Amino acid sequence: MVEEEAKSLPMELSEKGGVENNGFVQNEAFDDKETDTSSQEETPKTSIVDVGPAATEDLVLKPYAGMPKEVLLKFSSQARYRVTREILFWLIITAAVLLVCATIAIIALSPKCLNWWQASPIYQIYPRSFKDSNMDGNGDLKGIQEKLDYITYLNIKTIWITSFYKSPLKDLGYGAEDFYDIDPMFGSMSDFENLLAAIHDRGLKVIMDLIPNHTSNKHRWFQLSRNRTGKYTDYYVWQDCTQADGSVTPPNNWVSVFGNSSWQFDHVRQQCYFHQFGKEQPDLNFRSLAVQQEIHDIIKFWLSKGIDGFSFRAVKFLLEATHLRDEPQVNKSQNPVTITAYSQLYHDYTTTQVGMHDIIRSFRQTMNQFSSEPGRYRFMGSDGGEKEDIEATMMYYGTTFIQEADFPFNFNLINMKNLSGNSIFEAVNLWMKNMPAGKWPNWAVGSPNAARISSRIGKDYVNVINMLLLTLPGTPVTYYGEEIGMENIASENVSEEHINSDPVVATFPEKSPMQWDGKVNAGFTEGNSSWLPVNSDYQSVNVEIQMTWSNSTLNLYRELISLRNDELPIHRGWMCYIWNDSNVFVYVRELDGLDRVFMMVLNFGQESTIDLKAVVPSLPSEAIIRLSTNFSNAGKAVNTKLIKTEMGEGLVLEYKTAQPVHTMESFQGNCFVAEKACYSSAFNLLYVNC
Repeated sequence: MVEEEAKSLPMELSEKGGVENNGFVQNEAFDDKETDTSSQEETPKTSIVDVGPAATEDLVLKPYAGMPKEVLLKFSSQARYRVTREILFWLIITAAVLLVCATIAIIALSPKCLNWWQASPIYQIYPRSFKDSNMDGNGDLKGIQEKLDYITYLNIKTIWITSFYKSPLKDLGYGAEDFYDIDPMFGSMSDFENLLAAIHDRGLKVIMDLIPNHTSNKHRWFQLSRNRTGKYTDYYVWQDCTQADGSVTPPNNWVSVFGNSSWQFDHVRQQCYFHQFGKEQPDLNFRSLAVQQEIHDIIKFWLSKGIDGFSFRAVKFLLEATHLRDEPQVNKSQNPVTITAYSQLYHDYTTTQVGMHDIIRSFRQTMNQFSSEPGRYRFMGSDGGEKEDIEATMMYYGTTFIQEADFPFNFNLINMKNLSGNSIFEAVNLWMKNMPAGKWPNWAVGSPNAARISSRIGKDYVNVINMLLLTLPGTPVTYYGEEIGMENIASENVSEEHINSDPVVATFPEKSPMQWDGKVNAGFTEGNSSWLPVNSDYQSVNVEIQMTWSNSTLNLYRELISLRNDELPIHRGWMCYIWNDSNVFVYVRELDGLDRVFMMVLNFGQESTIDLKAVVPSLPSEAIIRLSTNFSNAGKAVNTKLIKTEMGEGLVLEYKTAQPVHTMESFQGNCFVAEKACYSSAFNLLYVNC
């Protein structure tokens, strides 16, 4: 039966004797429009199947998964697929070009990111007084490492450790006996390397002191120089001087910073050597290229260890005039024989000589060799020390084309002779109006060589000074203990035993040990005594207890740092002076494109009430207290026509405005910005052209 049905089908077979499938599935055939049947020679003979019209519609070929290349190419050449493909291709190309252009535009328009030394306050540590780890009564490097969690608790990212080189500790270690070693009092080189690793593990940075002007008279260089050994013969400043009847007549009238002649007779060399500081600290001869190279080698040594920067101290003393003429007297009628004090002469020939800045810039060039690695910029600060000459101080910033220090340390707020709203304004304005365009300011309110805030200007002003420090533009520098309001130790508390063991301790009461808790010796040491006595107020003024007080100096300090870090106007915006008088100093921090403004009302005198609405008519009628030296006032609204502050009170007010102060013509001379940036609320990013 099957055979009969097969015979009845009208079918022609190809000469090959079968049907060629060509990859098609059953019951599918080429579309007539897509198949070329014009050539009989190219088309093999196929079988003909007699099917109905309905079945023909089902045999139209459609794309399917796994189709062979020949079929895929046949479909891809159709207009509907080809046009779609081309549209998608050009859309992708256009999107890629737009993305690249947008990236380039964002990079070009974005302001320079603040570097690590700009973004965080600097915390200055005097290592002998910070924390003792071995119970000998002296702070050390291991002690600093033990307290790194406290630094992160403060939300500070940069530590400045003052001199810890091997030294006889005359002038508290500022005359090094060996620039390549650690003084045993502070630990070993291994201790330093462990401290450095721990600092970097926490994402912190560390800078250290370098005093290139002089060494200790116990330094190997000096011993070789006094014996006229080879190249070391001229490593120091030697001059002939006359000696008769046991007294020495120096080459000129130059006086040391500590008083009396700056020339000291050496019995070995039979000459006088020059010392700007103590007689145990002979000045290096920086007119010798060999001496300069020695300092460059020292810089490379410590940078290779991994430190993040240097503070170069006493650099204005690097060179002296070669003519050795007497320096002019301040009081010309004074008998020259009676001149013994440093303040009695104008130091025209022993400070800031021609060529001094060239030497400092060469230090910068050496440091730049270690700044090429991304994220490892090496900071350079300098101690300008030009108290009476602000223009001379600003020269340490360098020039437009030649880089020098990132900034000279600013001690204007320490050097004030009296405290008032006006004196604070004058100190701030003196720096800001003289600072070269595009440079970065900095502020310090304490140092190892100045009385603490509480002792210098009074306990009532500690909080408001810290508020000033942390809301001004630039980098704040905090001396250890100022964040909890430590005071100088009273001279009567310094025992005869302390004075006999180290006579210099009685003259530096601001270096008393850090007050960590209310235990014996304030938690500074577990030994029986400390190198300096702890302040008698340590049971109420210490870190541990202030962590628990909501209204403590320590908590206000932390809140101010958080505000500084979180708010762009305070972090890198404009500063404009609004008002100053004998009691208050008022300024705002603003950012282009951001309608939120912060106004600081700081009282450095007596109780005061001011109408700031009259000074700045565009002020809203009310502002909110964001932070106050009295924590209970935070969040309250104040009337800008009637802002009252108590003695030593500070307010950080927040308000919104469409007309910031720095755009007002009447305040143009009162506004400053270091790293200009503008905020785009639409894209939530910063840009420069605004």
